[in-house]
Amino acid sequence: MKFTAAQEFAAELLGTMVLILFGAGVVAMVVLFAGTSPAIPGQIVNGGYTNITFGWGFAVLMGIFVSGGISGAHLNPAVSIALAATGRFPWAKLPHYVAGQFIGAFLGAAIVFAVYHAKWIQFDPGLTHTAGVFSTFPAVPGFWPGFVDQVVGTALLMGLILAIGDKLNNPAGAAWGALAVAFVVMAIGMSFGAMNGYAINPARDAGPRIFAVLAGFKNTGDLSVWLVPVIGPVVGALVGAFIYDFVIGKPLSRVNMAATGERGVDPAFNLEAK
Repeated sequence: MKFTAAQEFAAELLGTMVLILFGAGVVAMVVLFAGTSPAIPGQIVNGGYTNITFGWGFAVLMGIFVSGGISGAHLNPAVSIALAATGRFPWAKLPHYVAGQFIGAFLGAAIVFAVYHAKWIQFDPGLTHTAGVFSTFPAVPGFWPGFVDQVVGTALLMGLILAIGDKLNNPAGAAWGALAVAFVVMAIGMSFGAMNGYAINPARDAGPRIFAVLAGFKNTGDLSVWLVPVIGPVVGALVGAFIYDFVIGKPLSRVNMAATGERGVDPAFNLEAK
């Protein structure tokens, strides 16, 4: 089934917007409605970081459900670039996919702000310290700690997306792949979430951050804070994709070809695996 560039653009836009609606929405819930239980001193009643990791996982799942049938639900420029670099995705489609992802992320952030605006202004009247609802910030100042974190996190994401979608490695992946990818995002958040907020997606971070600037938020970060969640995920996705292909994907494909005469097909992207 062939779709037009406009349809793929719209699917990536809508899927990424849904991703941000649920993802930034859960962070807004935790930040803006933070409170403690009178019965248990110090306990946050709205779930805290646990809610954030689960919320972002479900956000990815819903984004995949929305756009998977038309665009393959990349929802992430780093994923699109890595798929193109490994021959799973045409380079010619990259511009409209990435444009849809960034615009969708921007719109998702705008809608979250509109929904929570009354509470937001009450909580942070000058918009001086809540841009972190939309985007990530480093736990340790400087470029390299966050960059390494983003490379590792996105390499895990990309490698596992390919492992889940590779029918030679995981024949059942097509049936439960969306849920598995959601679990991957949850696991990355739980294991590597604190160093730089586990953006692992340039559009997910920069789109809402651009909205925050335009909306008047004061603490949107310096150049390093902007660049780490953009450059790190692209590098990490390429690393993860090439490692997967070199260690797992290509050996499986060669053995399958020798046995059956057929090359492996990646059902997640409907393109021949290299």
